Amino acid sequence: MTRAQGQLAFTDDVSRDLELQEYGLDPAADSTLLPNAAVMSALQNLVRLATELCGAPFGVVNIISAEYQHQIGAWGVDPGICSREDSMCAKVFLSRERTVVADASQDPRFADNPFVTGEIGNVRFYASVPLQTESGFVPGTLCVFSDQTKELRPEQVSMLEVLAKQVVELLELQHRTVQLDRTYAELKDSNAKLAGFAGRVSHDLRIPLTTILGYVELVEDDPDMEPQSTAARYLDRIGTSGRRMLGMLEDVLSYSRVGGGIQAGQVSLRSVAEEVIRDLGIEDQGIVEVEDLTVHADRGQLRILLQNLVSNAINYRSRERTLHVRIRGISNYHGATVYVEDNGKGIKPEDRAKCLEPLVRLRREGDGPGTGLGLATCSNIAKAHGGDLTLAETPGGGTTVAISFPAGS
Repeated sequence: MTRAQGQLAFTDDVSRDLELQEYGLDPAADSTLLPNAAVMSALQNLVRLATELCGAPFGVVNIISAEYQHQIGAWGVDPGICSREDSMCAKVFLSRERTVVADASQDPRFADNPFVTGEIGNVRFYASVPLQTESGFVPGTLCVFSDQTKELRPEQVSMLEVLAKQVVELLELQHRTVQLDRTYAELKDSNAKLAGFAGRVSHDLRIPLTTILGYVELVEDDPDMEPQSTAARYLDRIGTSGRRMLGMLEDVLSYSRVGGGIQAGQVSLRSVAEEVIRDLGIEDQGIVEVEDLTVHADRGQLRILLQNLVSNAINYRSRERTLHVRIRGISNYHGATVYVEDNGKGIKPEDRAKCLEPLVRLRREGDGPGTGLGLATCSNIAKAHGGDLTLAETPGGGTTVAISFPAGS
């Protein structure tokens, strides 16, 4: 072997072991390299079926690492570990072709193998099928064997190949489980960092906001301030919105700390909607019509949801008609569905799914400013409540947003 060939073999071996780790299979010699219990049980059943279909007393699922062969499923023998050099399957599995040998002692590939010579075993009949994934990776084989010579019928070989595909499906299940576990761990870490970040931001925003509110209160208490003056009305609005913003900061901080947890209770839809209308400064414009409904929801998150939807209606109003927004809902024993209907530009059916993704904007002529996070945030709030958010067309033009909230326990 040349130096270049040796380096290539080393690279392939490292790559193989890394790939096995992605499947949750540790290639270390002192590891049992076992998948989870449910997969192990299913593997054993498949190996047993393979031996019965082929009329062979022994069967195994072999995983072949850079240095070892690990038997992770077995029937008729106890699963074990041997060196890759001693493995019969290691000699043929990378060919990606099935191997069926009536008498291994007469086959030049296996005649001097310790599993054939009696040093480790006394294999005569041997049949194996490589386990090939969709990506082309071959982690090992499904093989059956006997200490007696034997022939297989074509239909038996075909069934062995079918069972090998089922083994691959189980390994892919293990692969997806590992990926999900890793993603979940990363999500927990991300949520912890988000909670810390939200805490710092909340603290940094709370200080200047509290200072502003303090000065507002000082001016309001000034004896020279006329209670019915325009300045007094403006100060009252600043104070009301500022105090609500402080509450919203606390809601955001609480939301991040619980990883999106919901503090749900019975909430008046009208009460929350009226807060939103005042926050947006449109209470005197007659734009929004509200019907009352009791919703089992997190009040703070319901307010964020309604504020985003009403703001969207304002930003994407139609030039052809006076803006009108209707907030209503229906309820039954399953829960409640809130509808926010506007008569604005509307959203084409082919764009609705895209609009629920974060940072997506349609960028149509005349559209108001935005970040592309409003509808995505609303959708996440609905899902956090165990519900859903859907978009439809308002009769006569515009967008109707339907948000379902399951009934509380």
